[in-house]
Amino acid sequence: MSAVSAVSGIMTVVDEDSFWQLIEQCSPSDPDPDADQLAEALTEALAVGPVSTIRGFAEQLAWALYQLDRREFGKDMSADAFLYTRCAVVADGRAVYESVLADPTLFAPYANGLVWAESLLYVPDEAHLELTGQEWDRSTRYDYETGSNTDGWAEA
Repeated sequence: MSAVSAVSGIMTVVDEDSFWQLIEQCSPSDPDPDADQLAEALTEALAVGPVSTIRGFAEQLAWALYQLDRREFGKDMSADAFLYTRCAVVADGRAVYESVLADPTLFAPYANGLVWAESLLYVPDEAHLELTGQEWDRSTRYDYETGSNTDGWAEA
């Protein structure tokens, strides 16, 4: 089943499980270090609508990035590099994401190799534009910008 058919008319609410399932379904079979192919596939899948699915995806993405916004991961990185590197962890799927959350040492290969997946950030906006023809001035419940998770940056 293609990612588009998995979303089309079936998924109207994106919960955590369906978010990760969509990431997995849209992941390219060949390695994509910048996640551009993943972002394109996600955009295509979400652009079939409805808008609530795009909003749900944006919320889940923001939550995942917010959870990774912690001092032990990004203390020595610029704000943008840290954000784009967190995107790479998310792009690698649920198992990697959960492993990194459980063991911060697993973040090091991402940070050391400067693996970025910035394009993942633009998926909801591009899908919304494709679906509605209108720019989306959106906000999410959780802010994924570096330093937003104040508990994650609190001194131990």
